[in-house]
Amino acid sequence: MTGGIFMDDQDRRIAHTPLGDYAGHGGEGVISWRGIRYAQAPVGGLRWRAPVAVGAHTGILDATAFGPACPQRPNPAVPLGPDAVMDEDCLSLNVWAADDDRAAEARPVMVWVHGGAYTFGSSSQPLFDGRHLVQDGGVVLVTVNYRLGGFGFLDLTSLAGAADEADSNLAIRDVLLALEWVQANIAAFGGDPARVTVFGESAGGGIVSTLLAVPSARGLFARAIVQSSPATSVYGTERARSVAQRFFDEVGVDTIDQARQCTADRIVEASMAVYAAVPAESPGVLPFAPVVDGDLIPEHPLTVLQQGRGIPVPLMIGTNRDEATLFKYMKSPLMPITAPTIDAMFDAMAAEYEGTELPSRAQVLSVYEHARHRAVGLGIARDIGFRMPTVWLAEGHSAVAPVWLYRFDFTTPMLRLLGIGATHATELPYVWGNLDATPKDPTFMLGGRRRGSAVSRRMLARWTAFARGDAPDVNGAAIWGAYDRSERSTLVIDETDRSVPDLDRELREGWGDTVLAFR
Repeated sequence: MTGGIFMDDQDRRIAHTPLGDYAGHGGEGVISWRGIRYAQAPVGGLRWRAPVAVGAHTGILDATAFGPACPQRPNPAVPLGPDAVMDEDCLSLNVWAADDDRAAEARPVMVWVHGGAYTFGSSSQPLFDGRHLVQDGGVVLVTVNYRLGGFGFLDLTSLAGAADEADSNLAIRDVLLALEWVQANIAAFGGDPARVTVFGESAGGGIVSTLLAVPSARGLFARAIVQSSPATSVYGTERARSVAQRFFDEVGVDTIDQARQCTADRIVEASMAVYAAVPAESPGVLPFAPVVDGDLIPEHPLTVLQQGRGIPVPLMIGTNRDEATLFKYMKSPLMPITAPTIDAMFDAMAAEYEGTELPSRAQVLSVYEHARHRAVGLGIARDIGFRMPTVWLAEGHSAVAPVWLYRFDFTTPMLRLLGIGATHATELPYVWGNLDATPKDPTFMLGGRRRGSAVSRRMLARWTAFARGDAPDVNGAAIWGAYDRSERSTLVIDETDRSVPDLDRELREGWGDTVLAFR
């Protein structure tokens, strides 16, 4: 645990970045503290080791600039912002709060874990500007950096020699330490440590769904929101070892000590070679992901959650209607979309689960018999990668805690024309209230902004109501009931929200109840 960061009100006033007044609800201003270190620099002998907490800070902390992003190859789909810098010393977080000393009680806290295929992204992305969540939603917001790719999701424990030391699941440990920091310090920023909601999207959603099955995460958060989680992409030690050996081969070393002598740039280049090679050989398999290590993560999280053995906190979870179209648009190797890659995926599943009753190709394909030929691959990729794991997780967790399941369907004329629709990550600007965060974004080029703004207001209201401890309701319109195995209610988020009973019935019947997770 870390000690208190700010000693008195004078420190609190000085060590922040003023954002000025914003013409939103109540006209209140927002302030942010940026680049607060929660762990020692994970460099040298601490590379590939569990994060080490920083000591208590006294005096005035300079918190006026975002900390560095974890080193990564620039990706136009994940813009880090014009002033972003990269450094292996990246374990920092940011706090956003209302500049309002009139608050009578501590506010609920939302802790954001960004996505990016476990390889890209940062907490400082312009999309994650927190002023709307803080101002309109009445929360204190924390956004977290964690180690990525070969720095954070490379498990070298199986290759460690007698003199080597390495730890598993480094990025998961980073987020856990950040959550410990929140518990110890967030009251100084006006936040309530008893009302912490951890939320994330894509890889960040995968981290959050994993945390629900991590015993040491108990007590660190009271609620969770999981957006488009690749929940089945958690692997066993055998696959982790094969990825680690491929990484060693790429970087040209034989020992962990030798790898620690490599530059960060060399680690990035070797990681990107692995990132490209693994899904090309094994469609649907992410090269970097959490690992069932028998220690921090004792069992596959989706197995734990499907059986109702996860941390029993309320959960909001969902996916987007057209998750896979982005991967086709980007020609990404991560998703099996074409017929050959889908066939390869089914063959790999058969080999992986030999002796287990799996849904047949014919059974699965029957779900998509009314879809256009070109859409079948997109549907299969969407459902095996995102939707079905989400439904399995919701079904299991609903036995131990309230669950609200959603599907985001809203799109704009331009995204519809481009054939993207409500694809992966398109819900993010609406949740954050940042519809103009990305330069040259084509989303509203053919209109739809007024409708989009209305969708954004409802989503932000639902997300922050949930964080406050309420049902994710809007203006008293109780249309979104908690998920249970009788009604299986799903909120479809569109120009007009609607609740649909058993929205995924055909998918459930086609895919069955077998958790398909490459171990």
